[in-house]
Amino acid sequence: MAVLRRIARPLLASMFVSGGYEQVRDPAHLLPAAKPVVEPVSSTVAPRTSLLPENPEQLVRINGAVQLGAGVLLALGRAPRLASLALAVTLVPTTLAAHRFWEEEDPERRAAQRVEFLKNVSMLGGLLLAAADTHGKPSLAYRTRGAAGHAGDTVAHRAHSAADLLGGAASGVTDALGGAAGDVAHAVRDVTGTVAHAVQGATGTVAHTVGGAAGTVAHGAGDIAGTVADTVAGGVTDAADAVRRRLH
Repeated sequence: MAVLRRIARPLLASMFVSGGYEQVRDPAHLLPAAKPVVEPVSSTVAPRTSLLPENPEQLVRINGAVQLGAGVLLALGRAPRLASLALAVTLVPTTLAAHRFWEEEDPERRAAQRVEFLKNVSMLGGLLLAAADTHGKPSLAYRTRGAAGHAGDTVAHRAHSAADLLGGAASGVTDALGGAAGDVAHAVRDVTGTVAHAVQGATGTVAHTVGGAAGTVAHGAGDIAGTVADTVAGGVTDAADAVRRRLH
């Protein structure tokens, strides 16, 4: 296919290089045939834009320069798609100006102009095919769709990864909160048990202390009562003995 392109491109560009050179060199000679298209452009379109001159001869020369330059680029295989598209654009006004077969009254001239018109239409089709030729590479539309699909897959994969990450983080937070709650409950139980044990121990100690104090007090009271009783009894006995001695 590469060899075929190298042969076909110069063949397709040859007429445009030749015709473009003639238009650049002598636009006045071709102006009568180009008037049906050039004059409406110079009188209506050119005054509204600064890109096109109002002089009809200059318009013919610009059209020829585009054909010459794009034809050379296409023949050399430089920017062939863009060159083919430029040639296709310039071929339309050239065909409509030079081969208006529907205006010919003579049957032979009409037939001849029709043939030339159809030749240009055929070349237009070839130029459009050359403009769409991607050298076996994927077209821009295909690459755009592929890039869009790849971008969509990437976004979906990243969204899925982000969802998994968030889910893992949420699970970790839940586990951490559950572990923290368990630790807090365990600590509370430990503190409660310690406090209860301390209170029980303190209660037992107080009870034991109170019991000991009560026993000591009771024992002291008993000793005091015994001492008092002994003292009273001894006093009574001595008094009785004294009374008996005095009576005798």
